[in-house]
Amino acid sequence: MGFLVTTLIFVAIGVIASLCARICCNRGPSTNLLHLTLIITATVCCWMMWAIVYLAQLKPLIVPVLSEAE
Repeated sequence: MGFLVTTLIFVAIGVIASLCARICCNRGPSTNLLHLTLIITATVCCWMMWAIVYLAQLKPLIVPVLSEAE
């Protein structure tokens, strides 16, 4: 459930940032497209970074091995 909820939070942040850029920085069609592309790219990259870290902690590839002396 944590993965889905946080994914929806990232989607909401991306939509809000896109709307804010559309309202605040309305300078022309090509500039609006550039701003939208940058916001979507940044949101997807941040989500992918979070997802990779989350999934790596959920099922690690390397399992710690405890020695009998400890």
